[in-house]
Amino acid sequence: MWERTLQDLIRGLRANKADESKFIGKAIEEIRQEIKSDDMELKSGAVLKLTYLDMMGYDMSWASFHVVEVMSSPKLHLKSVGYLAAIQSFDQDTDVLMLTTNLLKKDLTSSPADIAVTLNGISHILTPDLARDLSPELIKMLTHSRPEIRKRAVLALFKLVKRYPEVSQQVISRLKDKLEDPDPGVIAATVNVLCELTLHNPKDYLTLAPPLFHLMTTSSNNWMLIKIIKLFGTLSPYEPRLVKKLQPPITELISTTPAISLLYECVHTCIIGGMLEGSSGDALARTCVSKLAAFIQDSDQNLKYIALLAMVKIVPSHPHLVAQYQDTILASVNDQDISIRMRALDLISAMVDETNLQNIVQQVLSHLVTDVSTSTAPTAAESLAQHTTPPTPQIAKPPLPSPSASPAYRLILSQRILQICCQNTYENVTNFEWYLSVLLDLAHIANVDVGAQIRDQMVDVVGRVKAVRRYAVQLMFTLLSDDMMLRNAQDEGSCSEVLWAAAFICGEYCSELADPQKLLPLILQPQISNLSHDIIAVYIQAAMKIFGFYAADTAQRWTDDDLHEVKATVQMIVERVSPFVTSTHIEVQERAANTLQLFNFILADLNAYRPRPNENPFDESSPSFADSDITSEPRFPKSLFLIQPLFSPYELNPVAQHAQESVPIPEDLDLDAWIVPPPPDPSIENGEKKAKKKTKKGKDGVSSSDKKGKKRQKEENGDGYGYNENELLTQESEVETEEQRMERERRRSERLERQRDDPYYIMDKNPPKPVPVAHDDDVDLIPVVKLEGMPALSEPVDSRLPSLRSTPHQSSPFYIDRVGEMPTSANKSYSDPSSTPTPGSRPGSIISRTASPAPVRVSSGLVSSFPQYEVVDDNSQPATPTPEPVKVQSKKKKTSGTGTGKKKRTKIAPSS
Repeated sequence: MWERTLQDLIRGLRANKADESKFIGKAIEEIRQEIKSDDMELKSGAVLKLTYLDMMGYDMSWASFHVVEVMSSPKLHLKSVGYLAAIQSFDQDTDVLMLTTNLLKKDLTSSPADIAVTLNGISHILTPDLARDLSPELIKMLTHSRPEIRKRAVLALFKLVKRYPEVSQQVISRLKDKLEDPDPGVIAATVNVLCELTLHNPKDYLTLAPPLFHLMTTSSNNWMLIKIIKLFGTLSPYEPRLVKKLQPPITELISTTPAISLLYECVHTCIIGGMLEGSSGDALARTCVSKLAAFIQDSDQNLKYIALLAMVKIVPSHPHLVAQYQDTILASVNDQDISIRMRALDLISAMVDETNLQNIVQQVLSHLVTDVSTSTAPTAAESLAQHTTPPTPQIAKPPLPSPSASPAYRLILSQRILQICCQNTYENVTNFEWYLSVLLDLAHIANVDVGAQIRDQMVDVVGRVKAVRRYAVQLMFTLLSDDMMLRNAQDEGSCSEVLWAAAFICGEYCSELADPQKLLPLILQPQISNLSHDIIAVYIQAAMKIFGFYAADTAQRWTDDDLHEVKATVQMIVERVSPFVTSTHIEVQERAANTLQLFNFILADLNAYRPRPNENPFDESSPSFADSDITSEPRFPKSLFLIQPLFSPYELNPVAQHAQESVPIPEDLDLDAWIVPPPPDPSIENGEKKAKKKTKKGKDGVSSSDKKGKKRQKEENGDGYGYNENELLTQESEVETEEQRMERERRRSERLERQRDDPYYIMDKNPPKPVPVAHDDDVDLIPVVKLEGMPALSEPVDSRLPSLRSTPHQSSPFYIDRVGEMPTSANKSYSDPSSTPTPGSRPGSIISRTASPAPVRVSSGLVSSFPQYEVVDDNSQPATPTPEPVKVQSKKKKTSGTGTGKKKRTKIAPSS
């Protein structure tokens, strides 16, 4: 190898790029030989080449001792190479650093040039042990006669305090003296060091405030003023008196300085230092906001960014000042720079309140609207002008694409609109009809996947704000009528999830519509098969709710002319729901099957219905009204009241946040016990039976031959199963109560259901028909109720919108249930005193709007003096009927007497 200098090594690397590793390996072998030489020039050259290779990633820790040897050279240019290599390769774990203590002390007492090189090296290789040993010498260097040495010593003190914090108090006192140094370079270095040290322990440096204040008011160096103002921004929160002291000079600097960097630092210090708080800071805040607004309008993108960033911090204390520049801030939402757009959105989210929410949302929403003018073709005149004009040598630049064309940015805009509106449970929303319209508009123009968030907020708003339900049903009717949304349901970003909310709202609050049956063809149209399975399931459930209300409402004002319309509606539902019974999604399949079974039962009842005579026994003016029995047959099909009781007993209200955890745990609840005990093991039962037989045999002392004789004698008496006829008569004489019969029927149906699902049990294809029981419930035995007080139907105002029911409407503010419903047996430990219903209160209030009452349920007061119908379950308690079988009966009349209703057993004497 002929390379001897660093320049030769670099030339060789450039010449051997194809096989660089082989060349470097040979170079390192040569360096190993050179570094062992006694010639200090050759050794320093080898160290210099190793330093260059170390910067390329090759380890040189093996040459640490040789680096120390070069550091100890008396020649300055060789010593500089040694310190450079130490700075590049030494770390806190280098072993040879303990050998450099005396060397460093010796160099600190040498010539000024050696001291300067040593101070530079100490600033990088200082360890806690070296800092402890060298601290007296470094502090002594602060009084050196040369200003460049004092400046380097001040900078070295920063690493000294970090490695050896015990010396900080001594260093602070010496740094305070250096703030009055005659050399400006030393003062600037001291301010820089203090600016970094105060970030860790600001309280320790409060004593330096007077000299720093003097420098701020007397210095003309903008860069040093920036550092001093940063220092005061860190110290002000720990010394309130500094705020009043700093306000006049900083206000003067903001008003007079032409340096933009210094101006921004003054504004930032006022924000983080608490100088804008209180009445004394209003004027300063107004000045800061005006300067920042000018930055936003500047063409420099950096100024726009830092101005938006600073305004975000001013908004919490002075929102009214920032709101004055609302249009300027909103203009930045469409900036080409993504960082500026994001900071503008952050500022808009922070400045929203009740007064400007609608304006801000509308302007942000306008950025999502696609600009059609950019995509339109040129007119004929424009095309002719382009061909007639001579071509210019300059090539026209294509227009920049709109920032809102990016799907990622459109998603951010859409999510930000939803976020600023729903924060603190819609705290800033004053008009919920407007907000529902915004959600619907957002679903149409977003073109990104925010449909789930829009759906959740629609359902949440309608559930919490009762006064908006009428408008919500009307709005959702128009959404369900939109064929475009249905056709594009499978497209990406179509927000088809809002159809889930539309179907749910129309189904739950269909009582607001005058003609709810008009929704059924829309909800069950064949095109809904393009929707996702969860939306189809809600569509089917909503159709059942709508028909339940429509059927009950029709029954209350029944005429025989309605039979054809109701039957056609039921047939339409059966036909359109039937294809979903074979759906691959279990939720859709189950709901479709349940709906189909219920409507087949209703259709059968409608086909069996025969119109009654014109005389109405329930008309109070009729002469037969007084003689009519309460159990007379109604004039309408009784199955019309089959579905609505399934959904109408309870109103759907928002649930409180701690509702679930506030439910008390029952004392007798055993989570380890079986809910449904497993079937017993047949082998164990057989063993127990055999053991019992053996035990009885031993106790009674009766032989098997005697038992066989008795058995034969009983069989001769006429019973082949070992029972006496008198015993059978006694058992049959026991009267079976209604509860026992229903329990027997329930067990029988459960047994048959298990046998039907058991693949190893052979079922009879033609099972015997059950013997009818005199007390079996029949749908024809359901008594009719007298329906009064039905409101008149209102005429539709606009043919494009659904007609609503006529209810007394008063213009009153929207009240929102922000707390939610708690269970009746809630624990007292979760009760919140702020949740007391107080009209007009903010968070924690449960408020209802009297102008828009809740939908009137059919089961809550629309009947006259007739008893309400109750469904009896297995435990003879009123409950919701199960799909199979549906048993409906009226309340039983209490029998006279004090007996329990059971007949006593009658003993029959044995026949002689």
